[in-house]
Amino acid sequence: MSSTTADEVLARLARRAGTAAQSLADATDAQLADALTGMAQRLDDARDELADANAKDVAAAEAGGMSQALLDRLRLGSERLTELAKNLQLLADTAPMVREVPVRELSGGLRLYERRRPVGVIGVNYEARPNVTIDVASQLLKSRNAGVLRTGSAAIGSALALHEHVIAPALDAAGLDADAIQVVGEPGHEYASALVRQPGLIRLVILRGSGETTAALGAEAARHGVRTLAHAAGGGVLYVDAAADADTVRRLVREGTDRLGVCNRVNLVLVAEAVAARFEPVIKDELTTAGIAVSTAPLDHPIGHEWALDTGNEATVTVLRVADADEAAKTANTETSGLAATIATEDADTAARFLDRYIGTGAFWNATTRLLDGFKLLAVPETGINVDHMPGPRGPVTFADLYLRQYVVRPAAS
Repeated sequence: MSSTTADEVLARLARRAGTAAQSLADATDAQLADALTGMAQRLDDARDELADANAKDVAAAEAGGMSQALLDRLRLGSERLTELAKNLQLLADTAPMVREVPVRELSGGLRLYERRRPVGVIGVNYEARPNVTIDVASQLLKSRNAGVLRTGSAAIGSALALHEHVIAPALDAAGLDADAIQVVGEPGHEYASALVRQPGLIRLVILRGSGETTAALGAEAARHGVRTLAHAAGGGVLYVDAAADADTVRRLVREGTDRLGVCNRVNLVLVAEAVAARFEPVIKDELTTAGIAVSTAPLDHPIGHEWALDTGNEATVTVLRVADADEAAKTANTETSGLAATIATEDADTAARFLDRYIGTGAFWNATTRLLDGFKLLAVPETGINVDHMPGPRGPVTFADLYLRQYVVRPAAS
């Protein structure tokens, strides 16, 4: 289809969501909680339909040569459905966003308030991961925002099934307009581009995926006056200090590489030169046992090359030597995306020094970078992880971040 047709499709979906947005803005907190609880129940009720749709997506992706790491993200098995349902119920039980906060008294008997209003319609472009369809839809509902969701072509069947059997009926049963969440049902990158070209209909687009693709979409959005919130790059860093404990190092390597197709996995291991002879064999043993290749100096790729996005080479980790914690923090700051870094050490002063110098989104001490996740850190799903160096939501972006601030002044006695 032509680019014009894609624009027409996205405009139509955005208008539907926009018309339904007021339903969410006016909803009671109880209605929103009922919708989320209903989604959790329907994930269980519709297991057969969801399994059939996902099996077709997986079979087509396998036939097309998709890598095992990406297939792992595409699968929506029983265990993941159960986990999604559990997370939805936790979100339903989570206190809603505070919609108005008193700021201060003004002269003349007036009072200033900060009111938090929904954005309206939020577009979301994300990778071929069916669970993200539920995570994003739930965050939009909780924040009272309507949405237009566009997933990778490999997961469209699963996304449409989730919308038909879970999201839309749960909204309807809670007395909300089911059109509030729309899913793009057409494959093709032109629909991602069209998503960011709807300035009067979609004012914010959350972009997830590879850095190159996300950067191109961000540039296209800027040309059309659409704001974006990007989750474009990942890759966790593990620094093994001279005072590290061997068992802790083994644990952090295992925990950090339990899934290779996710952004917060261990991507780069930095080892203090003074203990490299001791710890490199430990690290390489854990990695090779797990079937993970080790890339060492001299490198034929950038230090922070994100293996999770390197089709066919996802099962790879870069291992390099550094002088100390200062050099490790500097390397993580300048050579990686700034998503997350952890230090393995038993020395509290060294840990504090590393944490003070690392400026990325998530900093950890003897804890895995895999913790940089909405549910693991904040007990709510995320729409993505923002690593931008600018004011605003950074790290896991949740429903509590998806609002517009408005200042309201009224008589203090009102």
